[in-house]
Amino acid sequence: MTRSVEFLFDYGSPNAYMVHRVLPALLARTSADMVATPCLLGGIFKASNNKSPIVQYADIPAKLAYERLEMRRFVIKHGLSRFRMNPHFPVNTLLIMRGAMVAQELGCLPTYSEAMFAGMWEQGLNLSDPEVVATLVAAVGLDAKALLDRTAAPEIKAALAATTEAAVARGVFGIPTFFVGDEMFFGKDRLGQVEEALLSA
Repeated sequence: MTRSVEFLFDYGSPNAYMVHRVLPALLARTSADMVATPCLLGGIFKASNNKSPIVQYADIPAKLAYERLEMRRFVIKHGLSRFRMNPHFPVNTLLIMRGAMVAQELGCLPTYSEAMFAGMWEQGLNLSDPEVVATLVAAVGLDAKALLDRTAAPEIKAALAATTEAAVARGVFGIPTFFVGDEMFFGKDRLGQVEEALLSA
């Protein structure tokens, strides 16, 4: 039986970017496959009555400072030297997450995701701007016009809404979230538990 982990993501999450960078080594160690599931983080927050840390802990400066410390520790531990906080953060990711649904449909999601994560968290691009997104998509050899035009299709909009609603129905309240079988794990700091679950599967 093939080991598999499902990775629920939104390009607007810095922690999802970090997981994107670290997961390949974990998959190699565990001989596991990954299923990537695009979800809209804003939709998850709204449906689960959750908030981003920057909003949730706005009145708790010590908590925000510790969140930043944990992020720095993770970056250093995993050698993520290209990571930069996006100057446009928080970025509206609706367009690029619909783009992920199109890329999945076209069989080019890995290429598209690499471009989006790098554009967001290494290049500091404003990926709520369709022109910026189009340039980035074209730079990795994809048909930017066809892909972005397709994001307006009702079935693509419905597909992203469906993955987001299904995630919430499974108990998801934030990104990144992982499933190994029916077991849910939340956050980049649970990757050790994900690895253990895969090895015992």
